[in-house]
Amino acid sequence: MANPNQQVVYTKLFINNEFVDAKSGKTFPTINPANCKKIADIAEADKEDVDAAVEAAKKAFARGSEWRNLDASARGRLLYKFADLVERDINILANLESLDNGKPFGDSVFDINCAIDTFRYYAGWADKIHGNTIPADGASLTLTRKEPVGVVGQIIPWNYPILMLAWKWGPAIAAGCTIVLKPAEQTPLTALHCCALAKEAGFPAGVINVVPGYGPTAGQAIAAHPGIHKVAFTGSVDVGKLVMEAAAKSNLKKVSLELGGKSPLVIFDDCNLDEAVEIAHNAIFANHGQNCCAGSRTFVQEGIYEEFVKRSVELAKKRKVGDAFGADVQQGPQVNDMIFNRILKYIESGKNEGAKVEFGGKRWGNQGYFIEPTIFSGVTDGMTIAKEEIFGPVQSILKFKTLEEVIERSNATNYGLASGIVTNNLNTALVFAQAVQAGSVWVNCYDAVVPQAPFGGFKQSGAGRELGEDGLDLYLETKTISIKLPTNNKKFT
Repeated sequence: MANPNQQVVYTKLFINNEFVDAKSGKTFPTINPANCKKIADIAEADKEDVDAAVEAAKKAFARGSEWRNLDASARGRLLYKFADLVERDINILANLESLDNGKPFGDSVFDINCAIDTFRYYAGWADKIHGNTIPADGASLTLTRKEPVGVVGQIIPWNYPILMLAWKWGPAIAAGCTIVLKPAEQTPLTALHCCALAKEAGFPAGVINVVPGYGPTAGQAIAAHPGIHKVAFTGSVDVGKLVMEAAAKSNLKKVSLELGGKSPLVIFDDCNLDEAVEIAHNAIFANHGQNCCAGSRTFVQEGIYEEFVKRSVELAKKRKVGDAFGADVQQGPQVNDMIFNRILKYIESGKNEGAKVEFGGKRWGNQGYFIEPTIFSGVTDGMTIAKEEIFGPVQSILKFKTLEEVIERSNATNYGLASGIVTNNLNTALVFAQAVQAGSVWVNCYDAVVPQAPFGGFKQSGAGRELGEDGLDLYLETKTISIKLPTNNKKFT
């Protein structure tokens, strides 16, 4: 049940199965973006706290430890139990998520259910990670063994706080790693509550450690730490480059990056127009536009362009903006002042560069970080709003003529996270799906992300994949073992 007065219980760092103050004693406020009021003061980790968390994680991963001695199936059972506890506390977690992030309560519930699905998916993988036997030449038995990387660092964003935690914790735990995670400083509340649930589930001390703090301090300390052997980061391209640089300069730790996008959604004139308008609307406005795979370039074939714009405006006018706990609210505030002002600057750049504001284009209300759902028509490829990731509720509608043209324009970007196409022509869909440079291609749908299927990007949208079996890869090392045999399967004489 939605409760805007949800009590915040956990505000400290979580290290070695205990909630502790930062060694410096510092705290930082986490703010409700709907009214700009402080929710709570959170312990602020820096390098010294990250060091302590890594030491706890190293001890938990040491040979002969309780964690290392667990059967793989027991790791799976722990994940299942943890998922059950998340499900038990789903209303508490959804209230915390909506307070901290601003997303509507129903959206928070949806996200947490997706997180539960992810935990249960990877719980099933825990005792199914195995190597192979190899028919090597000569008198030998050769086999491979999959082993956990060790201590892993994880840095997650603020747009899907608990869901991104699930994407990181699930495969790492299934693989047998130990974790030091930094939640986004804007949205630490659900991660800290999950720490309490992990302890309740029975995870041994040091397996899961959470250190809220800022990117240049706590985040940098994780990326550069020599005791961490893999780092996973979700966020912006600029910060992703810093993470990769720190990983390379420290100990060449493994890196997986899920970064930004400027994803094309292509609408052909043979589509069901009302369905296409709704797909495109949800592709950009879901989660207040704060979605790295948002369909932020809506390409519409010229024959239906004007009618598509008209119907898109009609749909946007019906979109209800307001506080996360309001009835039937579909869009809450942007996460903070910096993001709010950046989006408004992008909207002004669209106006100044000649795009037409069909709807919205300004602040909504007089408090909080709300922005009206905004639609631009007449957008061309060279405009700033068509090239840069806005990360807000701004739909840019571009016109195209042919399939070959729109493929070329879709690929004319440094990003390659996701893409979509709406058409009733199977050949058109298949040609586009094979030609577009994107990690996900959604046909007659958008944002069809499931735990079973890998997710990640081409080009500067990232490195590595999350979810699916592929999501385990960067949490594992492959060891080859060769055993000399007395005979090469020859008969003794």
